[in-house]
Amino acid sequence: MNNTEFYERLGVSKDASQDEIKKAYRKMSKKYHPDINKEEGSEQKYKDVQEAYETLSDSQKRAAYDQYGAAGAQGGFGGGAGGFGGFDGAGFGGFEDIFSSFFGGGGMRNPNAPRQGDDLQYRVNLSFEEAVFGTEKEVSYNRESSCHTCAGSGAKPGTSPVTCGRCHGSGVINVDTQTPLGMMRRQVTCDVCHGSGKEIKEPCPTCHGTGHEKKTHKVSVKIPAGVETGQQIRLQGQGEAGINGGPYGDLFVVLNVLPSQKFERNGSTIYYNLNISFVQAALGDTVDIPTVHGDVEMSIPAGTQTGKIFRLKGKGAPKLRGNGQGDQHVTITIVTPTKLNDKQREALQAFAEASGEEISTPKKKGFFDKMKDALEDI
Repeated sequence: MNNTEFYERLGVSKDASQDEIKKAYRKMSKKYHPDINKEEGSEQKYKDVQEAYETLSDSQKRAAYDQYGAAGAQGGFGGGAGGFGGFDGAGFGGFEDIFSSFFGGGGMRNPNAPRQGDDLQYRVNLSFEEAVFGTEKEVSYNRESSCHTCAGSGAKPGTSPVTCGRCHGSGVINVDTQTPLGMMRRQVTCDVCHGSGKEIKEPCPTCHGTGHEKKTHKVSVKIPAGVETGQQIRLQGQGEAGINGGPYGDLFVVLNVLPSQKFERNGSTIYYNLNISFVQAALGDTVDIPTVHGDVEMSIPAGTQTGKIFRLKGKGAPKLRGNGQGDQHVTITIVTPTKLNDKQREALQAFAEASGEEISTPKKKGFFDKMKDALEDI
């Protein structure tokens, strides 16, 4: 990878401003979002766009990327000209990590502080009508819950975690490393408590010391009227369990509206195609039109042409952001009959004569004419 690929993923130049990068990111992430783009490979392109934006939107990471490429942006430096050889993932992170490791800047996060659990995502399919009128769905999924045996402590009932004897509760230890600049002291995560600052001498028999257990969780989701595919509903506290007594994460319910055999929809507007005969179009008619609210009567004026659109006010979907109801648009298509009986043919010929038209009816082909056509096609 060179140090222009991230710019190419977003479709911007290397001297693009932060506003230009942000606009490009919004455009590309929307284009390749898995909920919108179902083409093969779109999910990977979406991840590539996320990776590029994460680097280029941060001024320090962008500067490191421009000079050293992806390795520099991620905190690693190659051994080429101008680089520091030998600093790998077990050593130093980005620029700010180097200085904080050398000089103690930046502060350390309290390992015992409560932390919110991870968010989860769940996809729900809705029928066309459910999306229009709203509904309530019960969803069931697996999540990390606080252990019912130890109440999330990770310790066997009757015991408690103790302060880690190696890091003394800080969650980190000091390690001396020989570098090209001399012996440097840096802080790394404690290898005994793994950053928690606590040791569990007697683990809980249910969760084995993690404080969490996998459980099936059910929750009822109220889906408002007028939703569309790709929209999300956030359910606070329905995600994964937190750490150190922190709150649960959130559940994001992604909606997918299944297609209708009769209707199409864009926002609050519903579309319906109506096929009518030549006679109905010429003379006019009154017909029943299906809508999501039930059949309604609609008048077709005499002389209606194919492509004419009629509006049924208030027969669409509710407006999700705002008050009122959308409309239903009915598009007319005049269907030409493919087979006529003798009476129909005579009637149409009489109509043509009355209109001053001369119609030359094609003669029916005999057996030898059909054989000749077949031979010509060979």
